[in-house]
Amino acid sequence: MSQVADYVLNRLTEWGVQRIYGYPGDGINGLLGAFDRAAGKPEFIQARHEEMAAFMAVGHAKFTGEPGCCVATSGPGAVHLLNGLYDAKLDHQPVVAIVGQQKTLCLGSHYQQEIALEQVFADVSEFCQMVVHPGQARHVIDRAFKTALTTRGVATVIIPEDIQEADAQPSPPKAHGSVFSSVGWSPSRMLPDEDELRRAAAVLNEGEKVAMLIGQGAAGAEGEVIETAELLGAGVAKALLGRDVLPDDLPWVTGPIGLLGSKASDEMIQNCDTLLMVGSSFPYSEWLPDEGKARGVEIDIDGRMIGIRYPMEAHLVGDAKETLRALIPLLKRKEDRGWRAEIEKNVEEWNRICDKRAGQHFDGTINPQAVASELSPRLPDNAIVTADSGSGTNWWARHLKLREGMRASLSGTLATMGPGVPYAIAARFAHPDRPVIAFVGDGAFQMNGMNEMITVKRYLDRLAGGPPFIFCVFNNQDLNQVTWEQRAMGGDPKFPGSQTIPDVPYAAYAELLGLRGIRCESPKKIGSAWDEALSAGGPVVLEFKVDAEIAPIPPHIMLEQGKKAAEAAVHDPERTGIVKRGVRQKLTEYAERLPGRDGG
Repeated sequence: MSQVADYVLNRLTEWGVQRIYGYPGDGINGLLGAFDRAAGKPEFIQARHEEMAAFMAVGHAKFTGEPGCCVATSGPGAVHLLNGLYDAKLDHQPVVAIVGQQKTLCLGSHYQQEIALEQVFADVSEFCQMVVHPGQARHVIDRAFKTALTTRGVATVIIPEDIQEADAQPSPPKAHGSVFSSVGWSPSRMLPDEDELRRAAAVLNEGEKVAMLIGQGAAGAEGEVIETAELLGAGVAKALLGRDVLPDDLPWVTGPIGLLGSKASDEMIQNCDTLLMVGSSFPYSEWLPDEGKARGVEIDIDGRMIGIRYPMEAHLVGDAKETLRALIPLLKRKEDRGWRAEIEKNVEEWNRICDKRAGQHFDGTINPQAVASELSPRLPDNAIVTADSGSGTNWWARHLKLREGMRASLSGTLATMGPGVPYAIAARFAHPDRPVIAFVGDGAFQMNGMNEMITVKRYLDRLAGGPPFIFCVFNNQDLNQVTWEQRAMGGDPKFPGSQTIPDVPYAAYAELLGLRGIRCESPKKIGSAWDEALSAGGPVVLEFKVDAEIAPIPPHIMLEQGKKAAEAAVHDPERTGIVKRGVRQKLTEYAERLPGRDGG
């Protein structure tokens, strides 16, 4: 007779799970034996750390639309999952975590590695349940998947060691208390109230300068978003999690918004008289219109999140595609296209500014903007691009132009360091026929990305060959994003004690592992370095030695932040470099607006 652990893995397979990311420990010995007997159905993928396994599960969910799955042992292994699971929770991704626990006999005795897992996972999980009887496993697994898919959140299943090794009960006894569940789930069609639709249409039809802001909730509604924008003569800004909803080559797509955003997005949002938000919980009010300046309409599938970022006159609770389909027949095409023309002009201007800024190199060092700018026209069709948290995220957001069919993601709401590499690994496992490129700062790469190169080595037979698979590392020996935040938000100079990190030969480390390593230190060789990496035919660590003194200049500088940055610069150890670079970078904006500008 098979064990509960065997039954659990078989049930996961029935739910469509092909691989589970994890790390072993004696608290899941029963499951490990079952993985061996399962012969790859599902497959156990060994990460270097449970946190990375959870990030891989999130990456799988983001790039497939399927539930991601991870597994960890009891005690410390379970705790390690939490950061990755919070990434799933905050970015609304379906992830199922299977966690071991000490034997039921010893629970409550302060036993080794015994922690209160149901309490620990209560906040991160939409569903959290411990299996305490073999006949319970069926409905707990089923409900975990149904809950993760329905809520687009985390479900945690805790299985003590003795239950894992007990005889399975695929069908519980027909008795009071037994539950008979089934595998299966389908998404619903959620439509808003018809009166609210008419109210929304009236607001949008009356507006003369409509701006749209879309997030990941608009995924799958590309055609409807385009048709809505065309009818309203609107431009479309994209929150970072919505980067791949629309391609960047549409002339009225203004790109990212916020601190990492574009000038074109900022000018559109600040000057609009009507704001239509679709599937985004973008939280930063300073980058939205002043209250009362614009009328608002919002579409969101989660009624708990609607109308909490900006005051709205119409609250459309429904999924983006179906809601826009119902809204479009009520919209009137705006014949005056002056607002649209102004948006398109600002997009062209912003693109020229980005190109000019990327072309500025100082003292023979590589401008990090150029790393993204040089890749952009070289991006292979159907590429998947990931980013970690750091200053490199600015260049990923501003300088990489996504085309139709490309995918992109990062840790949006948690904004944690660490997921860039594991997201990319999960994307490659899920889509071995697609190019995958990760943008990672040296801080995040040192934190955990380097360890996951060992995972790449472990599965090199699967990950080598085929389309490009590149880990682009920005080496500036600085925890750069926080350094700039210290200056602009804290009014403090760079503190080398916390911000400076060791110079590590990342490309050489890759070579040591048997992977391909490429290092670039010259601005003139950025393009050829990308060409070499893109044609390598296997995993590559592409290291760029970049300038740490290029500021991620926001679309508009808040007065208070400007004052603090100026105060910090007086005492900053890098003051000469940051002033020189900052002035020249900012001048590209003013040059674009000079009379007689040639646009070059």
